[in-house]
Amino acid sequence: MTALQSILIAILQGATELFPVSSLGHAVVLPALFKTGIDQKSPEFLPFLVFLHLGTATALLTYFWRDWWAIGTGVLGIGDKHDVSEARRVFLLVVIATIPAVIVGFALEKLVRGLFGVPLIAAAFLIANGVVLLFGESLRGKGNRPVSTLTKLDALIIGCFQCLALIPGISRSGVTIVGGLLRGVDHEGSAHFSFLIATPIIFGATVLEVPKLLHAHVAQGVFAMSAIAAVAAGITAYLSTWFLMRYFKNQDSWALTPFAIYCFLIGGISVVLLKFVL
Repeated sequence: MTALQSILIAILQGATELFPVSSLGHAVVLPALFKTGIDQKSPEFLPFLVFLHLGTATALLTYFWRDWWAIGTGVLGIGDKHDVSEARRVFLLVVIATIPAVIVGFALEKLVRGLFGVPLIAAAFLIANGVVLLFGESLRGKGNRPVSTLTKLDALIIGCFQCLALIPGISRSGVTIVGGLLRGVDHEGSAHFSFLIATPIIFGATVLEVPKLLHAHVAQGVFAMSAIAAVAAGITAYLSTWFLMRYFKNQDSWALTPFAIYCFLIGGISVVLLKFVL
């Protein structure tokens, strides 16, 4: 993998991880379409992937540092009684929303990993992702509940939606935002909670790969290139989050529709090319 390829993939990762268009879907489909020659099973790709996720998670942690500072100090019991109680409530909601994906991810790890090598399936699920986004827009709950009103049941339902993102082509941010919409929370609040629960998920996925990384035989210079790519992914992820939070705030009535159309186009074109041309 060249330095230019690594930077381009990092930028793509940083954007698609937060935009509701599936980073996994793009990571599976695009190399097959453009025949990049990148071997995602090579020892060099593992540290690259770990660093990209680390950069993306760090960007989310940086953007929402006030939320995490409040949660951290509240869990430790620092602050007035009301702030501590609210921080612990939010922390519990994040934990509840994270648990389903952890359980399903471990239970279906081999099955899910098998889908990573099938670009046609990922392309088809990009189309399915578009359907899910439109479904969320058409059936979104009445009213505009603020994210502060989320209950344990709401968090669990959103967490169950998050499990769908284990399939390449289904967007984690997309399905969790749809889950929030169906619980009556507006786009901005749904996106806020979606990005909050993304942080432990991405950090957790990174930590799980570290033992493999320690035993991998990596060529000289790979870590330096991966570190540079991580910075590119982090900057892109931070800018993507900044844009999306403002976008969802200002476009509450139809915010997911453009992303659904994008998924239909990219997924449909990819299916045709992979099935009949390439």
